[in-house]
Formats: sequence, C-alpha cells, structure tokens
Amino acid sequence: MRIVVAPDSFKGSIGAAAAARAIAAGWRSARPDDTVTCLPLADGGEGTLEVLAAALPQPRWRRGRVTGPGTSPVSACWIEIQNGAAVVELARASGLPLLPVPDPLGAHTLGTGKLIRRALDAGARRIVVALGGSASTDGGTGALAALGARFLDALGHELPPGGGALRGLAAVDLTRLRPPPQEGACCLADVNAPLLGPAGAAAVFGPQKGATPAQVAILEEGLARLAGLLGGDPGAPGAGAAGGTGYGLAAAWGAALLPGAEEIARIAGLAPALRGADLVITGEGRYDATSAQGKVPGAVLAAARQAGVPAALVAGTIAGSPPAGPRRAETGLGIPSGLAEPHLPPGLAFVVSLASLAGSVSAAMAEPARWLRVAGRRLAVSHGWPDTAR
Repeated sequence: MRIVVAPDSFKGSIGAAAAARAIAAGWRSARPDDTVTCLPLADGGEGTLEVLAAALPQPRWRRGRVTGPGTSPVSACWIEIQNGAAVVELARASGLPLLPVPDPLGAHTLGTGKLIRRALDAGARRIVVALGGSASTDGGTGALAALGARFLDALGHELPPGGGALRGLAAVDLTRLRPPPQEGACCLADVNAPLLGPAGAAAVFGPQKGATPAQVAILEEGLARLAGLLGGDPGAPGAGAAGGTGYGLAAAWGAALLPGAEEIARIAGLAPALRGADLVITGEGRYDATSAQGKVPGAVLAAARQAGVPAALVAGTIAGSPPAGPRRAETGLGIPSGLAEPHLPPGLAFVVSLASLAGSVSAAMAEPARWLRVAGRRLAVSHGWPDTAR
C-alpha cells in the first residue's frame, strides 16, 4: 500500500514534520512493507516557514531583531526562496505566544512590517506573508506603519499602535508608503473570515486574543473606520485573517489574498503525492466545524476527494468527543451522535482522537509523539486493509 501522511502542526505540542514522522513510524511498525510518504503542511500559521523550507529547493534563512506584538523586541526570521521571493511568517514577529499576557487593544503588527521591510532591503522581488497566529486586531496598520503609512487622529497626530486606537482614526496618509516589490505581494490566510461583522476579525477572533465583549466592540469600531478610509474589499474571504492584516495589506498594498492551506499544499506537491495513493492521513490539534474552512485538514480532504483517495483524520481532540481508536466514519461506527455533519466531510474514512487514546487532553499533549505513533499503528491495523499487516 502507498500511504501519504500530511498533517498540520498540533499547536502547543508538536510541529507538523515531527507529527508526520510519528504517524508514519506507527504505521510502519505494523506494516513495514508499505510505502509511507511524509508531507507536513501548514495553513499560513505557525510552522509555515519550516514546511515551505522543506518543500522548496535551497531556501535561505534570514534573521533580524524587530518589535514584538507588545513593547519588547523579538528575534524573528524569514526565508528567501526561489525566484527572488521572501516568505514572512507573521507569527514570528507578531504572534500571540510572544506576549506574556494578551493585550487585545494594544497588540500590533509593527514587527511584521519591519520584517517585510528588511526582506525588501535584501532585494526581495515578491513578498509572501503567512498570516496565522496573530496577537492583534489592528487591521495591519502596524505593518503598514513600518512601511511608511501614517494613521492620524482628528488633530493630525499619529495614533499609537494597536487596534484599540483605531476608533480615533480620522485620516490615512499613504504618500510615504513603501511600494510593494516588482512582482507584488500575497497573503496566505488561515481563515476565510471577512474584516467586519459577526463573522469578522474582532467578533470571532478577538475573544481568542483576550478581548472582552466591550473590547470587541471597540475593535470593530476601529476596523470599520479603517475600512471607510482605506476602501478595498473588507468582505473578501481572508480579509479578517490576522486581526484584519489581510485586509490592510490587500487594500493599501495590493496584496492578493490566497487560502493558505490550499496554496501551501500546492507548493508542497500534495496533488502529485496523492496519485496512486491508497490512503492519506491528515490531522491537527483540534478538529471542529471550522477545520474544513481554510485549514489543512479541509485542504487535504478536498484534494483526496478530487484524487479519489480515502482519507483518515488524526486530531488531538475532535468536536463531539469521539471514542478511542479509529472508526469507520462512513458507517457511523463509533462516531458520537453529537458530531455534526460539517465535522465529517465526504471522503473521511477513519477518525482518531489522541485525547481518547491517551485518556485525557493533558496526557496526549504531554507525549504527542507517542500517541501519534499509537494512532498511526491503530490505523494500519484497522479492519479493511489487505491482510499483509504484521
């Protein structure tokens, strides 16, 4: 049999490459004669640089010290890849884990803009920005400010960084904004959210960054002011990614908004890898209704359906609390009644929850590689495969 293992990282516990190796090791322990290909993926969030560096020839790592999402500096890196492109991962400079405590109103993307500026100074002809994992809801104003934009109050004073200050926004000055490189820029969005409204950056993701309902209202007001001045398309899918950074870079800098998981899967060669495969295994830390919308499992399952390849899911936790071990999803065996249809898209043949295997979420997170190996072995010996397992 030919197996492709294509997971995202299991955030907070193990990276995508290590997760793929562990699942593959578990499979091989039961079926050593099978061909198992590891293809770690990302959705534009944490780990994107490692995935792209592994998938592309001769990447060059660059590092610089920039402003973090708060007041402290951080050491962040980006990669130069083929054809003069540079990939900047927002989470490296402006990610939520870089803050000792969340600061929903004050966190900003200034450091991401400084990384972009350094990549431009190094001669990048195209900029790719991976948007996931942000600490802020500033509409990308911090990044744009680092590139020369000015965001002003009614008296013409520059606003302090952070999404909370945008409710005082009265004017935007782009006359000193550094132009994009000659081959343009794109953003890899890990969500399809628009900028504004109940499905937007502030309402959905603000609470995940520590925002109270009152702070969400402040952030929403600020983003609405920004959209009124910058124009563009605040309703575009991905405009709400990274606290609206997708919108800001698209509206002010002309960056294209691309679905991160699909684009990275394309670059990594998922479609060719699936040709002739008997099974693809994907996974992430938590699988729920949003996983099919811009996340790695959704992109893998879509590619698997197109290729006619059955797919298995390994996740730390799965909405609906599935039982331990793999179960055939298409027959409903072992799938709890509370697991809604959006959680089980067509083509998903097997489901494994690490928390169920380990007995608890904390146990699974304490030894992720161990339980991923167990999951891989369980899948390899599941009912329905040819009788060659050992």
